Amino acid sequence: MIPHRVRAVAVFVAVVTLLFSPACRQPPRVHASLVSEWIHALYGAIRVERLSPPVASRLTAYAATALYAGIAAVSTALPPLDRVLRGAPALPRAATGVPHDATLVAVAAERLVLESLMREALPTTRAALGRLADSLVTARVALGVTDSVRLRSAMLGRRIGAAIVEWANRDGFAATRGRLYSPPVGVGLWINDAPASSFATQSMSGASEFVAIDNPANQQRAANTSDRALILSRPKSASVQTMPAVNMAGASEPYWRESRPFVLTNWNECGIADPPAYSTDSTSLLYQNARAVYDTRVALTAPQRTTAYFWADNAGETGTPVGHWLSIASQMISERSLSADDAVRLMLATAVAQADAFIAAWGYKYQYNLLRPRSYIRRVIDSTWEPLIVTPPFPEYPSAHSTQSAAAAAAIVGVIGESAFSDSTSISIGHAVRRFTSFRAASEEAGMSRIYGGIHFPVGNRAGLALGRCIGERVAARIRETSSKDRR
Repeated sequence: MIPHRVRAVAVFVAVVTLLFSPACRQPPRVHASLVSEWIHALYGAIRVERLSPPVASRLTAYAATALYAGIAAVSTALPPLDRVLRGAPALPRAATGVPHDATLVAVAAERLVLESLMREALPTTRAALGRLADSLVTARVALGVTDSVRLRSAMLGRRIGAAIVEWANRDGFAATRGRLYSPPVGVGLWINDAPASSFATQSMSGASEFVAIDNPANQQRAANTSDRALILSRPKSASVQTMPAVNMAGASEPYWRESRPFVLTNWNECGIADPPAYSTDSTSLLYQNARAVYDTRVALTAPQRTTAYFWADNAGETGTPVGHWLSIASQMISERSLSADDAVRLMLATAVAQADAFIAAWGYKYQYNLLRPRSYIRRVIDSTWEPLIVTPPFPEYPSAHSTQSAAAAAAIVGVIGESAFSDSTSISIGHAVRRFTSFRAASEEAGMSRIYGGIHFPVGNRAGLALGRCIGERVAARIRETSSKDRR
């Protein structure tokens, strides 16, 4: 007969051996850098693909949902996606007691979603994203994730990714592709009258170092090149629908308000006041707004010029305002030492707030079709006047920079709270790190930068900030509400 003490020791040894055997060992924890890595990669993809801000916002919103859903499928601290975003599908989750690696689930979901949404992207872009996914998988295996867990996690991630792709395919985006648009004609209505010579820069072959200099949609004034760098505009086929390069000579995404929001119930759920009526009378509100832009440009200080360029975030040169605010969120992940759960929650909030902000801003822009300061000032005040920043190809009211910056700032505050921070997003294109007292202060400076740049009226900035705060606060409230319910 085996003594009681010997039996107890034998049972303990058996349990320890079972728990720490390769078959039952729990995968290592998810590191928050997973989220930062994907944000960095997406910023680069937006820049290289020369995406317009609305298209970039859609891409990053679905990328954020894939990462969030992948981690939430394993983590018990995150509510499922269908509880957070309106209309999101119920997604597969890891079976209780069956080991899954949340990182590998998220990577597989992200990879499938991006392969679908970016199927028309440049081969170099797709290859770069694929290499990132491969490196993240390799790192997990090196940390001890077993083959069985790896395969099981990848399968779950692909199921999640496929469900998100199916959901994305029903958001109305496809119906906006290839539709002709004729802007309404009338006094006070928007026209794209920015000169072709002010648009982008040069066109570089995607297969060689050949640079074509005769592309009228890709030129830049030499005075700006030292500050904001050149665009390497790799050509795309005219048949590309899902990843079109921004068209500075056309009208950018006139049907964008038909896209399905992520948190808002309708694009105009957050209302704004009507823009000022068109008038050339010097006592009218529109004239006074135009005069303010004109006088600011005439007396522009060096700090104001720096501010205008810092927040310009032009398509093709940068990751657009979408990438800029996601970059700010990414910096907070390391500065605040966020957990992976909090990091992916922050990315989701920032990304979908911006996506809904662009849907709303674009809805109002094409509803009102208000002309830009350049058109008004050259017609009424000074026929030779030019703005500092190239006027973008869509109507003025409200300012989209103001809208999405305020939305992103409110979403970030809703997840991690308000604080001072430093923004190093644009050091790669020659801008110094800027220090802000708060996220809201940064969003207000971003909005004001468009007046310094000469492309928005003060009234458009104010309306955009109010609209963006409304959207960002609703997104943050939604995430807080669902997270608190999940903890109860």
